[in-house]
Amino acid sequence: MNEGASDIVINWSGGLHHAKKSEASGFCYVNDCVLAILELLKQHQRVLYIDIDIHHGDGVEEAFYTTNRVMTASFHKFGEYFPGTGDVKDKGFDIGENYAINCPLHDGMDDESFKSVFQPVIGKIMEKFQPGAVVLQCGADSLSGDRLGCFNLSVRGHADCVQFMKTFNVPLLVLGGGGYTLRNVPRCWTYETAVLLDTPIKDALPYNDYFEYFAPEYKLHLPCSNMENLNSKKYLEDIKLQVLQVLDGVEIAPGTQIHTGQAGTTQIPSFMQGITTSVNEENEIDPDKLPHESGGKVEHPAEFYNIPHPENMEVQ
Repeated sequence: MNEGASDIVINWSGGLHHAKKSEASGFCYVNDCVLAILELLKQHQRVLYIDIDIHHGDGVEEAFYTTNRVMTASFHKFGEYFPGTGDVKDKGFDIGENYAINCPLHDGMDDESFKSVFQPVIGKIMEKFQPGAVVLQCGADSLSGDRLGCFNLSVRGHADCVQFMKTFNVPLLVLGGGGYTLRNVPRCWTYETAVLLDTPIKDALPYNDYFEYFAPEYKLHLPCSNMENLNSKKYLEDIKLQVLQVLDGVEIAPGTQIHTGQAGTTQIPSFMQGITTSVNEENEIDPDKLPHESGGKVEHPAEFYNIPHPENMEVQ
């Protein structure tokens, strides 16, 4: 994407949105979403991250909570549910204020209800933020019947989000994520791959080595459950209005402020001063020659050890 070779890139094994710099969390030990966004920021002024996993994308939001170059938008189950974050009032901090968008939802979200929130909110984000690239996390645990989920989306309803993002013709990185009813995860991501490729596929599954996993229907699409939708129209309208009000505070296509020193050159962070190998001829920091990532700061105990093995760690 950075080289302009592809408009759409897919990594269904990605989308590990809970991991933090200093800890693993929620089945995620490395946050590929954050790493991808950091790469995209090398070529794009603004990057939008969208999360339709049933769990709040807390790791990504936290990583970019204080910047206006990345906007995060998460549509998730909220309440007594992992990770417990993602209130509509959580909207970023400092210059990142209003750049963290959260749509907290209740059990039973169906296709129509999800679409009624997703499309207006994302439409306004695209209008105001105008990202150069979009990262879309497509966690399949928001599907109907997921073992850990409690939404009621169909495969088509889930894929409607993917189809909607395609209409903006902005470079798009599509990632996987959660999904715990194993026979439904490949159904979802296979169909969404077809949507991204504009390639219609049949509902009847072709015979393959895993054919019996999809018994007894042997179909790509399955009916949704009769789960009650606890998201009233009034609640969804209230959430949508609150989010749109947050977006009213967003500067249209925000730029990045460059802080300069007295001589008009780019200021070098204190931990970089005296390290001439990490600064190029234009006094810009070369990301390929940075010093140790800690920057002289004390690391979390889980990050590094000063001895080969901690005293309480048994060596096999």
